[in-house]
Amino acid sequence: MTKKTQLIIRIVLFVGTITSFFFVPWLLVWAWILPLPDTVQGQLGKAIEHGFDGMIVYVDQAGKTPQYFASGWHDREVKIPANPHALFKIASISKLYDAVAVTKLVSDGRLSLDKTIADYLPELVGRIEHADKISLRLMIQHRSGIPNFTNAPNFWAAPTQSYEESLALILDMPANFKPGEDYEYCNTNYLLLNKIMDNVLGYSNFLFIKEEVLKPLHLHNTFASLKEVNLDDVMSGYHVGHPLDLKTDEHGMLATAEDVGTFLRALNDGSLFDEGEQEIYSSIYKYEHSGWVPGYQSFAKYHKEMDAVVIEFYSTTDSKLYLWNLSEIINNRIVKILRKERNKQTIN
Repeated sequence: MTKKTQLIIRIVLFVGTITSFFFVPWLLVWAWILPLPDTVQGQLGKAIEHGFDGMIVYVDQAGKTPQYFASGWHDREVKIPANPHALFKIASISKLYDAVAVTKLVSDGRLSLDKTIADYLPELVGRIEHADKISLRLMIQHRSGIPNFTNAPNFWAAPTQSYEESLALILDMPANFKPGEDYEYCNTNYLLLNKIMDNVLGYSNFLFIKEEVLKPLHLHNTFASLKEVNLDDVMSGYHVGHPLDLKTDEHGMLATAEDVGTFLRALNDGSLFDEGEQEIYSSIYKYEHSGWVPGYQSFAKYHKEMDAVVIEFYSTTDSKLYLWNLSEIINNRIVKILRKERNKQTIN
């Protein structure tokens, strides 16, 4: 390669870097480079300044009293301040609870990870491609290749309200890939898993989760739907460009940050499992999760190096996921603050 060619390549790379830099939203850059606040509460205040309507954080560090943080609005229309104990739509964090329920049913011999959609839902043979090859294990791990019903055009403008309506969005569609040959996050997997559990149990699988998970952990603020709660206890949710509060839209499970944190701690330390169950769970799913529905972003993660569970709820979303990227920056900064606090305590 000649020196002239090398120079041209360097110029092209430089121009490309500069160009891409200008396409990065400046607020993301600003949120990333700002000096780190001294406290978690200070970082929540910055999150509100960046455009979130409300935020809740719960921190459970081993050896310390759990901490509760909130900033912004619980309901911005009537100016009710954010409440750290408010109920929140946890969206896909609920998949962790589903995976635990499947684990317990497999351990009891009522489900098999190697049986297929054809075995449990024979009516879908010929309607879902490869139904005879898609096992429960592949569905739990998002390796089924089934199309995602929430990817249907304009889905979030008019979400489906039943199993039948949701399933109809993907029936007779070609698979995105052959079972087990790729990975694609897909809500249809868990739609079908929930139906299979309901059929095997003969009743709602959430009642099973309530008996086997929530009650033993004393989680009294985790619910299946809005029908079970007082709406005033639910944090309002807002979507950029949409004028109305989205609190009344039904999107599945709700919980307080504390309840999610208690569950996540028990999931990670294994205390919610009976003998042999944790080995099954570890072979099929992960130990952290995030969630998104219009108006609500949620994150649940265990940080092993600090032995800390951190739950973050944000009550504002947008269609381009700019606010999702912003929330991930804020989450990382919260963890940095917690590490700094921990290091100071260790030194002292």
